Amino acid sequence: MQPVHVWVRSESRGTERRAPLVPADVPVLLDAGIEVTVEESVSRVFPIEEYDAAGATVVGEGTWVDAPHDAYVLGIKELPDEPATLRHRHIYFAHAFKGQDGARSTLERFRRGGGRLLDVEYLTDGDGRRVVAFGYWAGYVGAALGVLHLAGRLVAPLAPMAKHELDAELEAAGRAGVAELLALVTGAHGRSGRGAQAALTTAGLPATRWDRQETRDLHKQALLGHDLLVNCVVTHTPTTPFVEQADLDHERRLRVLADVTCDVTGPTNMLPVNTAVTTWREPVRRLVDGGGGHPALEVIAIDNLPSLLPREASEGFSADLTPHLLGLVGPDGPSGPWRAAGRAFERALAELGTSPGS
Repeated sequence: MQPVHVWVRSESRGTERRAPLVPADVPVLLDAGIEVTVEESVSRVFPIEEYDAAGATVVGEGTWVDAPHDAYVLGIKELPDEPATLRHRHIYFAHAFKGQDGARSTLERFRRGGGRLLDVEYLTDGDGRRVVAFGYWAGYVGAALGVLHLAGRLVAPLAPMAKHELDAELEAAGRAGVAELLALVTGAHGRSGRGAQAALTTAGLPATRWDRQETRDLHKQALLGHDLLVNCVVTHTPTTPFVEQADLDHERRLRVLADVTCDVTGPTNMLPVNTAVTTWREPVRRLVDGGGGHPALEVIAIDNLPSLLPREASEGFSADLTPHLLGLVGPDGPSGPWRAAGRAFERALAELGTSPGS
């Protein structure tokens, strides 16, 4: 059986402080015979000394480009623009399989270099359910930001914090009267939906919970009758959007969209009134001014929400991912979720080869 090497790279995005593997889980991999290398990072919430003490090999930032050919390069968000060709097996959230902005160039880099992209979003079980995600904390933070904005307590630029600090802000928002508002969570039964509901509960804000049946048989006027919509629906096939441009002229109470899913540039965008992310520096963007009896509508669409609670988010994600990293060393090769991610990559490459401009 061939030895497995997991190489944890540093993140290229300056606001990314999460880690896909936390120091406490390194010995689990080492005990299974998996070699673990961790790059130094100035932004990661866990000091490199903790990885060193846990037994990982420590290397310089960005040295994954020279990692052994058979290493699995593990990260969270997008790769830097260079090198132009990618020869390794990369594990991260690439957002490149549904026609999103930059998807073609990302896939072309893998095709040119002969590497493979094992997108964490496509690590699925036999029923097609995702087995690893940051969803709970994405939902928690997304709903929290929506509540704080409605309460006039959202201060930009945003900065990472501990959960107890965020909870104190939510409780203060509740005491300030935000609990009288109406919130709707779509995708309520999923990880993100459960996290969103927990944040709303902390603020004392009652939540309407919609899941598959309610979002399939969409009641637009009921949706527009809430102050806050927290969108936690992930879909791989285009379906009826929740809020379209035409909806803005209808009678509505809706004022804030907290788009946790944040699939803003692809064909499965459930909130096509918005087509761009927001940022830590400018977390809220106005989509339409108020007038004619309608309130203004604003959106929060930050694509790395869990990094605002980096420690809690990393610990939860690493706990979910580590058993699957052990699945890389099976006697019959990588386990089912890894094979599912590989098939998704192969389909994306095949579609790239037949799409316009290929």
